[in-house]
Amino acid sequence: MNARFVFPLLLLTSIGSAQVSSENNDRLREALKRYPEADGNKDGVLTMEEGLAYLAKRKGKTGSKPEKLPADALKPDVADVAYGSHERDRLDLYLAKGAEGKNSPVVVLIHGGGFRNGDKSRWAADKDTKALLSQGISCAAVNYPFLDHMPIQDILRHCARAVQFLRSRSGEWKLEKTRFAAMGGSAGAGTSLWLATHDDLADPKAEDPVLRESTRLTCAVCNSTQATYDVTRWESFLGEPKPEFRTSETEAAMFYHLPSFTELATEKGKAILKECDMLSWITKDDPPLLLSNPQVVEAPSNRGERLHCIHHAREIHKHCEAAGASSLVLQEVTGEKPTTTQFLVKHLSGAAE
Repeated sequence: MNARFVFPLLLLTSIGSAQVSSENNDRLREALKRYPEADGNKDGVLTMEEGLAYLAKRKGKTGSKPEKLPADALKPDVADVAYGSHERDRLDLYLAKGAEGKNSPVVVLIHGGGFRNGDKSRWAADKDTKALLSQGISCAAVNYPFLDHMPIQDILRHCARAVQFLRSRSGEWKLEKTRFAAMGGSAGAGTSLWLATHDDLADPKAEDPVLRESTRLTCAVCNSTQATYDVTRWESFLGEPKPEFRTSETEAAMFYHLPSFTELATEKGKAILKECDMLSWITKDDPPLLLSNPQVVEAPSNRGERLHCIHHAREIHKHCEAAGASSLVLQEVTGEKPTTTQFLVKHLSGAAE
């Protein structure tokens, strides 16, 4: 069996709060036999941390491959630029050919894939990318590390760094620092929502000049988004999940690279959940949101619906209304519905009130 299949299975096995290793976990024991090189310190015991590190190393060698694109796909003006230290911290920049000498707004495009796969190349053939460029709005398509590499709370910070990096190079690329947006689907949508709602991560005293830049946005488009990455809140608006919706009992804990679900109740676990909870970050000064979750169902009937159904968008909208922030659920708009491009142009052009 391939390591890419063995390790996700063993790392999502039902485990207790004790240190998980090949001494008390059958799948880790099996993995150690198949892949002895995964035992990083060569002590004859494979820990969960060593398993994660080995999987990330193997994943890094293969990664998510760029999509096969049609002949008329766009070519980035600036390709595969590193914005951070991880090998997947890369972005492609498509520059708008606007008025001479003027800086352009920019939309950060974040691919989906469940934080396990996907690639920035998909945006080269996306109709929205072409439409935005035609309206004088530049686009930056980003890759980011996967859950095999690090937990969700760290992945989100890497995406925030992409925004900061772009701002740090805004003079070189003639980007308007005060007019940044984000857009994505599924995982990319949830990340866009996190960027839109989270307090500014700029650190004026940081030694790294990139980290001194703002992470705040002017607006965001979230397609098939999740409402929050504090998954302990999902039951409150989605109902109790059916057993078949889960891949394992410890799936939620492994989202944060914690050894068991009980760890979420510790001070460390609570801090992680708060960091990942977009709903709790929503305040009146947050930017306008366009939310589109087309799976309109009374209750989720399968895993895909639980991850992407309309109830996520409705929950975001409810919290925005309570905070006095602006949000629009596309499926519940009566009359003419704005397109993605129309929404972004309206807010990035400065025409919005």
